[in-house]
Amino acid sequence: MLALRLTRTAHLAVHLRRLLVALASAGTGFLLLCALGHALSHPDAPGASALRLAWCAAPLAASVYLAVAVARTDPGTRPRSGLSAIGLGPGRLMAVSATTTALSAALGSVAALLAFLYLRGSLTGRPPSDRVAADALAVGQSLPAPAVLTLLVLVPALASAAVAHTLRPRDPRPATATAPRGYGRFGAYGWGKARETFGAYGRFGARTAVADAAGSRAAGAMGVPPLERSREWGRVGAGGALQTQASAPHPAPSADGTTQTLDAAPPPPADTTPDAHPEPTPRPQNTTALPWGIAVLTAGLTVETYTGNATGAPAPGTAPSAGVLIGWALTALGLALAGPGLTHLCGRLLQAARPGALRLLAGRVLMEESHRIGRPLGVVAAVAAAAYVTATVYDGDGPAFGPLGTLGAVLVAGCTVATLLTAAVEARHARADTTGALLRLGAPPATLRAAAAVRAAALLALFGPLVLVVAVLAALPLDN
Repeated sequence: MLALRLTRTAHLAVHLRRLLVALASAGTGFLLLCALGHALSHPDAPGASALRLAWCAAPLAASVYLAVAVARTDPGTRPRSGLSAIGLGPGRLMAVSATTTALSAALGSVAALLAFLYLRGSLTGRPPSDRVAADALAVGQSLPAPAVLTLLVLVPALASAAVAHTLRPRDPRPATATAPRGYGRFGAYGWGKARETFGAYGRFGARTAVADAAGSRAAGAMGVPPLERSREWGRVGAGGALQTQASAPHPAPSADGTTQTLDAAPPPPADTTPDAHPEPTPRPQNTTALPWGIAVLTAGLTVETYTGNATGAPAPGTAPSAGVLIGWALTALGLALAGPGLTHLCGRLLQAARPGALRLLAGRVLMEESHRIGRPLGVVAAVAAAAYVTATVYDGDGPAFGPLGTLGAVLVAGCTVATLLTAAVEARHARADTTGALLRLGAPPATLRAAAAVRAAALLALFGPLVLVVAVLAALPLDN
């Protein structure tokens, strides 16, 4: 009931995103039912039916990915302070979000079943006139209810499970005294040094207090008294404030008139008592996945090259082979893994060579948002490369995809673009406090819009040539 109330009282934009999830579920369910209909109409060709069912994995993955992105941006299931007191902790909110996703996907599955029954003539009594549609819809044959139910439940079950896994409650990571060892910013050995938050370079005294504290520890190790250290270098008080030698304690006279030197106590440590509502630890930026993404991308291109050289271009009227499907899946996975690292690298390149305020702001935002928009960017790049290959190789005498192939392509492209836009909305909400602070400090809105344009141009300049290179390499073995 709580999930239904939250669904009913949500904003219009939230309803539109959930409607996209329902449409994606409806399209995927319809393709799965058409694969079942082809299997019923061609019992003597199980291989072709299995290949059609395997090609449904692409829209299925795209639909689940879109459902997860929509659930992450749902404001109704976002944890807030005080909700745990009424029984709405992180676990309960996760369950509500998974239930809402299941309801949206189930609505799409019901729509897919109704459309399938209407097109095959089960609701109107008029069979379709197209022979190809009759073969895919299994006209005149009874549908097995367990198989239909299994295929229709597949999208809601996978989407809700993925949402529950993504939004599961996580324990905050304990703050360690030393950062894990790292070999390079984009190396595969560790996460690198401590994560730099947005604006760390511009914060006044952010480096001075750390350097003074390190110098005090080094002087203490050499045997310099604390009082002399406070007089010579100053002392770092609580909160990182630098106290000069004027604030250092003076020698106290004794009862007999002599002067005694009192060692000043070291500065008190910072308060490490956890708050009642601690802020969640920011996620580490996934720059270490860049080598793995390049390796998986290379493996996918290798599989496509080997399959293309072995089988050649697909014959007219046939779908691409399973080897091509595996190669494209590995290529998409490699680009998705390399997306955050490439986005982070793009942000660093923007800040190279004496950057100004505009490039510095755009680069720091890209580095901060690399874990949110990196993977959707990689998936969109993979889909764009596949579209280029389809347009150049399968334009004339290639396989005839038909209306079902067109539906699958539109579904995958639409889900990936919608996921990228949803991730951009999530990133915008995440930096709303920073944007408000910049506006209060006097930053003109035109500068923020120009920084957004610079980020978009930088990403296009990096991912555009990458898409062309991957598409050309993938199309070379299929032109033979």
